[in-house]
Amino acid sequence: MSQTGHEGAPREGRRAGSGEMFDGIAERYDLLNRILSLGLDQGWRRRAVRALELSPGATVLDLATGTGDLAIAIARAHDVRVIGVDPSQGMLAVGRRKVEAAGLAGRIALEIGDAEQLGLGDASVDAISMAFGIRNVPDRDRALREMARVARPGGRIAILELSEPRGGLMSKLAGFHVHTLVPFVGGAISGRDEYRYLQESIARFPPPDEFAERMRGAGLRVLRVEPLTLGAVCLFVATPEGA
Repeated sequence: MSQTGHEGAPREGRRAGSGEMFDGIAERYDLLNRILSLGLDQGWRRRAVRALELSPGATVLDLATGTGDLAIAIARAHDVRVIGVDPSQGMLAVGRRKVEAAGLAGRIALEIGDAEQLGLGDASVDAISMAFGIRNVPDRDRALREMARVARPGGRIAILELSEPRGGLMSKLAGFHVHTLVPFVGGAISGRDEYRYLQESIARFPPPDEFAERMRGAGLRVLRVEPLTLGAVCLFVATPEGA
């Protein structure tokens, strides 16, 4: 979430948006997502899965995998191997339980890791996904360059991220949801201040066209930018430049 500090910031030692911060909300993260997204988040993930255009036997890297929702959706939809990477041990612990319960432990591996510095070789994965995590990465450009490096030529990269619609009635509704409802409901259910940062992280994330330009600057060819739910979420689909 936001990288700035002020009253209401996470407790000492928990940088906003860090793995340690998400450790504190891991057990209730899925419930909060369903409530705060009005149940729409799983549909958004299915759109991202389709955008990857996967073939059987592919290896998919799921960044900011969290509790594994997108990794599980990918493995259920396609006969592929998924490597899920996240900086939060707490989120990964929840994710591993879900993977086991889904009977997908043979095809999904969840590992601690950082999107800014991936321990993978060049062109080593067939596709990359990332849902609602890029805004929490301190150096987004570096993470995008890492995606361009590890994805094979022609491989699809699908990034889902929340956005604030700018202008019109949806802008006002989104503003109320992000700035009032999200911190109130998140705090009431989780009992923690961390969800106050969600409103700032969304507001500070660049508009879709600006983020798409940053993707291009990192060596990615942007294939399309799809606003979802009247612009509350955007799906960015790309491939390594030159593919």
